[in-house]
Amino acid sequence: MAVDLLLGLQWGDEGKGKIVDVFTTKYDIIARFQGGPNAGHTLEFDGQKHVLHTIPSGIFHENTVNLVGNGVVIDPVIFKRELDNLAKHNVDYKSRLLISRKAHLILPTHRLLDAASEASKGKAKIGSTLKGIGPTYMDKTGRNGIRVGDLELDDWKERYQNLANKHVKMIDFYDADVQYDLSELEKEFFEAVKTLKSLQFIDSEEYLQQAQASGKTILAEGAQGSLLDIDFGTYPFVTSSNTTAAGACTGLGVSPRQIGEAFGIFKAYTTRVGSGPFPTELFDEVGETMGRVGNEFGATTGRPRRCGWLDLVALKYAVQVNGITQLIMMKGDVLSGFDTLKVCTSYKYRGEEIKHLPYNIEEQNVSPVYTELKGWSADLTGMTEASQLPKEFNDYVAFLEKELNVPISVVSVGPDRTQTITRK
Repeated sequence: MAVDLLLGLQWGDEGKGKIVDVFTTKYDIIARFQGGPNAGHTLEFDGQKHVLHTIPSGIFHENTVNLVGNGVVIDPVIFKRELDNLAKHNVDYKSRLLISRKAHLILPTHRLLDAASEASKGKAKIGSTLKGIGPTYMDKTGRNGIRVGDLELDDWKERYQNLANKHVKMIDFYDADVQYDLSELEKEFFEAVKTLKSLQFIDSEEYLQQAQASGKTILAEGAQGSLLDIDFGTYPFVTSSNTTAAGACTGLGVSPRQIGEAFGIFKAYTTRVGSGPFPTELFDEVGETMGRVGNEFGATTGRPRRCGWLDLVALKYAVQVNGITQLIMMKGDVLSGFDTLKVCTSYKYRGEEIKHLPYNIEEQNVSPVYTELKGWSADLTGMTEASQLPKEFNDYVAFLEKELNVPISVVSVGPDRTQTITRK
């Protein structure tokens, strides 16, 4: 069986957690393939909100296996908190959660390094979540990292100490005002490692090969968004992993020939958390309304998200890079009440009009060119069938489909899993 992908197409926060939860009933295995606790996947059902950071979003379904793949970086402390929260809801996670031995561990000193590095940048900060993600991936590529499988070795604590000692010297080098008590951080860390070791570690690439051979259905769940990809995102304001379709292959150990559907998720408008260029950002009442109605606050950081009109130039780029076969539009309900909607269909780039994403989209080089469409006033949140959606909403979707040349098969009209409409 092919491995299907579910990817964010903007700067993250597109609503991947909800859609994975909705889709899970169709799949035997949900697999995270990159990122770490810098992700925040929000799920709402039965009147409760759940936020997952590292654990795959299919964990609430008792018949689904959830795999944390080799491309993920795991903070045992945050992971334990997620598990403790699941236990409060009587989720039997031990029977449905598997961890790749090749996934790397985030140490307490990785988080301290992250804070020291960001503090040393001053006004040039990139907006790190300060979760230690970047330093952990740096150790991974520098061949210094500690992996989950190392926890099964007799000398793992010696390996830990050697790396932690190296990190302390690096923190001192930054000469940044970072106060910490490493002994206290380590106490919490080692306690969390005990919990992590109670879970099942596997050779995940072999497990997935066997699962495919036996006809199991698999959905690869991406974190962050395509515009935050380390190679193809708005560098340097990006994350430290490959968030695109290619990352699913390296983050799970599956061949590109084994990829089936590529579902791409985007919001009906655009948001961004932290620093970095954002051509369609709004600083007026419209942007404020989007943020308020859409409850635009980061699930991981709590930071308010910057809001703006939909950027089709950037979205088309993400569709192409990922080879998207079906689109899913989130938060269409947030745009209800606007008389006129704007969609960026091209850029003015250094005096020339272009329709592709250029190397640099800083505001001194790029300004958006908009197409205007008629808005709708109807409240979409109670609608359950495509036939109930207003004409103006359908016209908006049809316009996007034509521009992107990919069908929008699902639209979300609210945060709950039931507020999801499948289109023909």
